[in-house]
Amino acid sequence: MKTYQDFLMEKSQLGGNSGFKLVWMPDFLFDFQAYLVEWALLKGRAAIFADCGTGKTPMQLVWAENIVRKTNKRVLILTPLAVSHQTVTEAEKFGIECHRSHKGELYNGINVTNYERLHMFDHANYEAVVCDESSILKSFEGKRKLEITEFMKKVKYRLLATATAAPNDYPELGTSAEALGELGYMDMLMRFFKNDQNSIKPTRSRRYEKANQMFSDQGKWRFKGHAETPFWQWVSSWSRAMRRPSDYGFEDKKFILPPLIENEYIVKAQSLADGMLFPLPAVGLKEQGDERRRTIKERCEKVGSLVSDTGKPALVWCHMNPEGDLLEKIITDAVQVSGKDSDESKEEKFTAFVSGQIRVLVTKPKIGAWGLNFQHCDHVTSFPSHSFEQLYQGVRRCWRFGQVRPVTVDMVTTEGEMDVIKNLKRKAAAADKMFSSLVAHMNESMKIETNLKYENKEELPSWL
Repeated sequence: MKTYQDFLMEKSQLGGNSGFKLVWMPDFLFDFQAYLVEWALLKGRAAIFADCGTGKTPMQLVWAENIVRKTNKRVLILTPLAVSHQTVTEAEKFGIECHRSHKGELYNGINVTNYERLHMFDHANYEAVVCDESSILKSFEGKRKLEITEFMKKVKYRLLATATAAPNDYPELGTSAEALGELGYMDMLMRFFKNDQNSIKPTRSRRYEKANQMFSDQGKWRFKGHAETPFWQWVSSWSRAMRRPSDYGFEDKKFILPPLIENEYIVKAQSLADGMLFPLPAVGLKEQGDERRRTIKERCEKVGSLVSDTGKPALVWCHMNPEGDLLEKIITDAVQVSGKDSDESKEEKFTAFVSGQIRVLVTKPKIGAWGLNFQHCDHVTSFPSHSFEQLYQGVRRCWRFGQVRPVTVDMVTTEGEMDVIKNLKRKAAAADKMFSSLVAHMNESMKIETNLKYENKEELPSWL
């Protein structure tokens, strides 16, 4: 049985700012990257929400190397699957010593591993931790988020880095704040948000969404009156968001992206839903799932017609195992990375795709949409889902800084899934608004003193 002291220790975090001035700045960083690294080091525990391809990996490595040089202790960088190898390769290119740790092996300096292996590591062995693609924290009740937050909360220096800080809703930023020791997730909700049910965990209807839209809306968190500006100021006090270098007054010239060509293909279902005389938009998650299962053949054949025999690399995203299996069969030179593959096999296939040994790569966003660089590819196909983050990250594997060709994105869907497309567009607009709000408040947030200092000494009352 846990003691009360153990309970308090589990709930506690290291408090206060813990940063320092940088001790080493290499010449391979761009000016805006150097600015963000310097700010994050001074903060000690910070988040960098920078768009895909803006160089989060070199920024993370320089931040970590400064910790090593200042403290002579270890730093652990956590990455998505297959990205740890990429991080070590980047470190070698920049002349930074970095070691890949598979099962908790301890190396001096910077250690890199993937999130799936975190349970093999002890936080007491590290002075700092970096979470690459930290949007994995967004699931508040997720097992992975709890494991990462528990690991981080006793580590002195912390850095989060992602391009999709809160892909679905603003309150998801609370999970990042909690990992950094700013405000607990529920404390943040109580300070800045409310819901019409006046409940800490509002009930939300997931069935028959249109019929219950009003009830569902009551379950969502929305800003309290006049709380929106203070919220963004608070977020900007522990994070920096950037879509392009000019957000900070730097030159965009080397970071201007080529055109993005978006096509939408609506295929006709060969069968109708039970009891229907003509196709109607699927209502609710169950009907949408039924629609996807009924139209696997039609959708996969359309994707096959788009990428087969082009002679060019193509990245094909799917969501279900039957989709991936059929796509691999239809596209004769395609290779699938599936969940049943070992971690080593997944890395080998990703590497083979980058090197050109594989022309068409078929996989799911939850397997390969985070952190990997596929600038050699300029053709992406996808089936829609309700996850804006998966679509955004999936496209950004190819359409990122460093890409020199226009990128074509083909979205293949059915008439019944038009509501899914509408939901994705709504989330895209919300993400744009979030970044705009963060950037607008960045400079103002620099004037806010997060730790007030008082000159007067406290006096004990006479009765103590």
